Amino acid sequence: MLLHIHKSKIHRAVITEANLQYVGSITLDEDLMDAAQLLEGEKVLIVNNNNGERFETYVIKGPRGSGTVCLNGAAARKVLPGDVVIIMSFALMTPEEARNYKAITVFPDENNRLT
Repeated sequence: MLLHIHKSKIHRAVITEANLQYVGSITLDEDLMDAAQLLEGEKVLIVNNNNGERFETYVIKGPRGSGTVCLNGAAARKVLPGDVVIIMSFALMTPEEARNYKAITVFPDENNRLT
């Protein structure tokens, strides 16, 4: 049996842009991706602390060191620049793996930079 376990999260990132005309996804600063061990194309759950929206999309790389957190496509309607979000990832694990796994939490500053 495999369990869907919380793998990592970026806690309280600030939306820098919402691009309705893009094909879809969330563009993240590559530094944030590395810190949260997120891969390009990985599915993420996003929670908007400002309006309560919860939605899924996938990650694409943004410029390293830019602080970019941009929602693209239809998901852009669920955020406004300046909104605070939590970006979560999950992994399938056996119960044995899950018992020994410690989720990663990344706490960026108000400019989405690592402190």
